[in-house]
Amino acid sequence: MPKKKKSKKAKKVKKIKKTLFSKKTASENKTLEKKISVNNSEEKPEIKKLKKQPTEKKIYNLKDFVVYPKHGVGKITAIEKATIGEIDIQFYKILVEKEKLTLTVPINQQSKLRPISSINQINKCISILKTKPKIKRTMWSRRAQEYDQKINSGKIYELAEVVKDLNKNNDIIADQSYSERQLFEKAYERLKSEFEAVLKVSPEDVQKKMDKALGRTKISEDI
Repeated sequence: MPKKKKSKKAKKVKKIKKTLFSKKTASENKTLEKKISVNNSEEKPEIKKLKKQPTEKKIYNLKDFVVYPKHGVGKITAIEKATIGEIDIQFYKILVEKEKLTLTVPINQQSKLRPISSINQINKCISILKTKPKIKRTMWSRRAQEYDQKINSGKIYELAEVVKDLNKNNDIIADQSYSERQLFEKAYERLKSEFEAVLKVSPEDVQKKMDKALGRTKISEDI
């Protein structure tokens, strides 16, 4: 009899262990299943949709004046379409009259273009031209590089600063080196062409206005 009781107890212990083990393994299986599903989801490659060619808002019309940093003021003479590599591209034809140059600028790459300045910005430029030039003691090669960067930045205030800093207040060019004169004339003509487009007056009137602000004495005396 006692032997039979022992076997019953042993059976009960085995049964409890079995149920505990089965429960434990079931919970472990669930966690494993979760881990597997997470890993599988991480391993799945992300499907990206093909994006269309980025486009910028078309803000310019035919005959509008715009500024292209490296070339200055230009006029939109045409808005055309072309197919390049099975892709339809729309672009502006821009005539830069001062340089006798026609630019082709895709509409989806027009971030370099900017509209011509406002009257208020032109008045601010006049104020800049009236201020005293900044005299820098650095080497000319370094200053020339800085001036050239400002000229090609497309920013009208920086252009006005170059004109003001390189101005000699007279027509005597002996005081200026050849490279100084070149940079001054380049900046002066760029600024002058934008003044003309904004103010809608003759080149002669614009020159008088700029020279008066710069205090170019000989020119003012001739006038």
